[in-house]
Amino acid sequence: MTALADARRGHRGLFAFAVAMAALTPVLAVLALVDDRVLLGAPLWFKPLKFAISLALYAATLTWMLGQLRERAMQRTGWIVTAAAAIEMAIIVGQAAVGHRSHYNTDTPLSAALWSTMGTTIVVLWLATLAVALRFLREPGRDRAATTAIRLGLVVALIGLAEGFLMATAGAHAVGVPDGGPGLPFVGWSTTGGDLRIAHFVGMHALQGLPLLAAALVATRRFADGTRVRLVRIAAAAWAGLVVLLTWQALRAQPLLAPDATTLTALALLAAATVAAVAAALAADRRAAVPAYA
Repeated sequence: MTALADARRGHRGLFAFAVAMAALTPVLAVLALVDDRVLLGAPLWFKPLKFAISLALYAATLTWMLGQLRERAMQRTGWIVTAAAAIEMAIIVGQAAVGHRSHYNTDTPLSAALWSTMGTTIVVLWLATLAVALRFLREPGRDRAATTAIRLGLVVALIGLAEGFLMATAGAHAVGVPDGGPGLPFVGWSTTGGDLRIAHFVGMHALQGLPLLAAALVATRRFADGTRVRLVRIAAAAWAGLVVLLTWQALRAQPLLAPDATTLTALALLAAATVAAVAAALAADRRAAVPAYA
């Protein structure tokens, strides 16, 4: 498969880390089933499991992106990302093994030092992702829509990753309620207050969503190159708008599934603007496809 070949070529450290996280995922899933310990109202091993899945996707996508470059570039940055992500995952798994919180934990000097280290890895991962984004801004790319999707996916992911700074500053991910209260199954997003993890999750996965959209548009063989680029840009703008909306909702202490009228109005306006922009792009594509007769 071309995508797998690109991922292997992109960065061997990131590729190996993605494979390791993928292999760790079922192990953590089994531990979550057999270990009945609970931490902050959730099964103990759910947090390491969620991070293993998330980091596997992040590393796999980043190494695939590096494989799109015309030359083997950003190798040092790739190793920095690999090391930072491995350190973060080791702390999360290690703290879970002894039944301690990994995030926002300053109960003991050791836990405080580990949490401080994780704070450093958050900054390192954000800066490394920024470096990759800046490289793609000057990379011509093989396909305009795909290159646009990678660039804008990185930008939206940086917005989502920045939620980590908000959570670290606040010392919690919930807003208006304590961490560890009632939450949605598995993800644990608060059902009684705001939760900054939602925008963080949605933003980060623009890394996968926008390139997949670009690939799907190519596969249809229906749209001109310029139309595909416009549709990717519209999707990126909508995605970024949704991240901002979810952040705003969380900061107002609203659960995801209990938005007020103001939030729903903002969501409706975002959806309407997106639909109108898509309709305009498709109409322009149809007009361009009609032969002009003298």
